[in-house]
Amino acid sequence: MKRPAILIDIGGVLVPDHLTAAAAEWSTRLGISPHAFLAALFGGNDDQVLIGRTTEEAWWSVVRHRLGVSPELIDTIRSDLASRETWDAAFVEALRSLRGSAKTAIVSNAWPQMRTRMANVGLLDMVDVVVLSCEVGYAKPDPRIYTTALQRVGAVPHQTLFIDDTPGHVATARSLGMAGHVHTRTEDTMARIQEFLQPRD
Repeated sequence: MKRPAILIDIGGVLVPDHLTAAAAEWSTRLGISPHAFLAALFGGNDDQVLIGRTTEEAWWSVVRHRLGVSPELIDTIRSDLASRETWDAAFVEALRSLRGSAKTAIVSNAWPQMRTRMANVGLLDMVDVVVLSCEVGYAKPDPRIYTTALQRVGAVPHQTLFIDDTPGHVATARSLGMAGHVHTRTEDTMARIQEFLQPRD
């Protein structure tokens, strides 16, 4: 029997949402709506920076022109957003504690600098495998990123729990035979992990 596996997302799960507050503050400063600010950051990134076809530097140049701001101000925005990115320490430790009893993998739609940022804060070792959309060339809900993660961690779908804060991403995991959990609160998600890992008759 293979060990059970936990596949988990970063943004909105291991890294709590920080973009809503940032968008509210920056939209006020820039005189635009929060939706417009987020659209400038992420609109069209699915087939560009998110799957590694464009560097982050090039993408931020696109964002700067969309917002109509100076190079200095876009650098300030970048620094501010980076400073708001914090990892859920309790969740990180809970994942680390699973090493040995379950296979673990991060499966995230992420820009190219994510692995470097994780390395800089000493978090690459919290799971067995890190699968990022910018590195594999496809993003959730593309089934290929799920199957890549399963292959790399050496897991089978029916013994795998997939965790994400986006219901559609969880639905794809379920369609592939995995158990799924839509993350809303850390406590609930950790309880779901423990429930999933309980021995079955």
